Amino acid sequence: MTSKEEKRKLSKKEDTSKKLKRNGINAIIHFLFSRIVLTVVFLVVQIVLFWAIFKQVNDKYASVVLYTLNILAAIVILSIINSDENPAFKLTWMLPLCLFPAFGVLVYIFIRVNPARFGMAKGLEYRIRESQRYLRENVEVTAHMEREKEPIRGLAYYIQHQNGFPIYENTEVTYYKSGEDAFPAMLAAIRGAKDFIFLEYFIINPGEVWDAVLAELKEKAKEGVEIRLMYDGFNSILTLPHGYAGKLTSMGIKTKVFAPVMPMLSSHQNYRDHRKILVVDGKTAFTGGVNLADEYMNVIDRFGYWKDTAVRLNGDAVKSFSAMFLQMWNMTEKAEVKEDYVHYLIEPKQERHENVGYVMAYNDSPSNGRDIAEEVYLDILNQARKYVYIMTPYFIPENEIITALCFAAQRGVDVRLMMPHIPDKRVVFDIAHTYYPQLIMAGVKIYEFLPGFVHAKSFVSDDNVAVVGSINLDFRSLYTHYECAAYFYKNPAILDVKKDFLQTQEECMNFGLEQCRTYPFIHRLLGRVFRIFGPLM
Repeated sequence: MTSKEEKRKLSKKEDTSKKLKRNGINAIIHFLFSRIVLTVVFLVVQIVLFWAIFKQVNDKYASVVLYTLNILAAIVILSIINSDENPAFKLTWMLPLCLFPAFGVLVYIFIRVNPARFGMAKGLEYRIRESQRYLRENVEVTAHMEREKEPIRGLAYYIQHQNGFPIYENTEVTYYKSGEDAFPAMLAAIRGAKDFIFLEYFIINPGEVWDAVLAELKEKAKEGVEIRLMYDGFNSILTLPHGYAGKLTSMGIKTKVFAPVMPMLSSHQNYRDHRKILVVDGKTAFTGGVNLADEYMNVIDRFGYWKDTAVRLNGDAVKSFSAMFLQMWNMTEKAEVKEDYVHYLIEPKQERHENVGYVMAYNDSPSNGRDIAEEVYLDILNQARKYVYIMTPYFIPENEIITALCFAAQRGVDVRLMMPHIPDKRVVFDIAHTYYPQLIMAGVKIYEFLPGFVHAKSFVSDDNVAVVGSINLDFRSLYTHYECAAYFYKNPAILDVKKDFLQTQEECMNFGLEQCRTYPFIHRLLGRVFRIFGPLM
């Protein structure tokens, strides 16, 4: 090799090294000045300032502050004991209030006295009342259930009167056992839109999946199809560039960010929109666990194989998902802003679907004062006679769920719980394992999915009931998130949910008492320590 060639190669190597170094420096600078870092810095500064002011007041008026906070702590404890809150939440608050009265009182007041949260709740309730006239009970369906003495009629009455969504016949359900199975159908539905498209997702991440969806949406916007997109604000600060909603709006895609994360202390940011909804022309709806990001369709590998599920509805029950979306979309609008519910909620002419049983769409929110999602799951467990198969990525339940699972197993019901083997949140995974021994001793069978991460949220029971939606078996999903799901009764898709569970089980390990004993000590300890804070995780 000539010296000239050696110099050229050496020069090229140095240039590459400099380029990599420059890119690394640019990446560090970009990270340091990113919105997430700046937001965290601003929050920390506010906490430090708050603590400095408190300490200064405390140093000057130590005895007065101490007595005042102790009295407030006693009042707060009495208030918590006499409240209608979940007992697990009460216990979570009682510990810091008893051990650290000053700190506990301040944190409790900060989180519970939340004007923004009440404002959101008021706005949502107004929009629910406004749209209620379009979601009246279908008397023919109710009469049919009464004639057939269907066991579901009690739950249907509950969902109608407590949640505002009717039960429907004439709704075809298609079940998808993975994100990659569901995604082509979602794209095809968007591509076939003629009137409007509603999208509401917890996560939207740039990548192959979102790029494909966005390309279709832009084409539809050019054709004059109305498009509305809403995504959660916590997602946007982590993955999307600043002003992304405005950029999408300029493309003809009306876009809203739900509860944007702001660099100021406010506990209302704890309440997230965890729903996954796609509605096309009021005739087709998708829901489930699938977000619009590459890992959900296994385009990329994050925690091994990503096991997720979704369903498509065609028919009358789609109207409920249209209403859910519009209620949430208009929640933060002023009362004088009127929605054209007639256009979106008057049922279009649907083709008839025979022998498809019943379908109920329902949702839950931290602002309605009801535990709709939990009650539906409890009803399935309490009504089960043969089996209940459950998939969930997170398992931090409260006492009612644990009791129902154990009681069902002790009654001879085949209760199976499927969890990930590769977790995305280690501490949450460790907390879940603390519940395993009690469940196993009661007869519940627990399986962990060896190839990767289970993100599916589904129940299936006795070959006649199934639920697929966005609702996990943890406190955040059941109590502090906005969620949604579809409930099927005597629908052919129920057997598809069962079949998928049993096939997936073949790739799982049965987690028994021996596995509980050999689970690493440090993780058992972490699970026990952090379990008390489960309602906050």
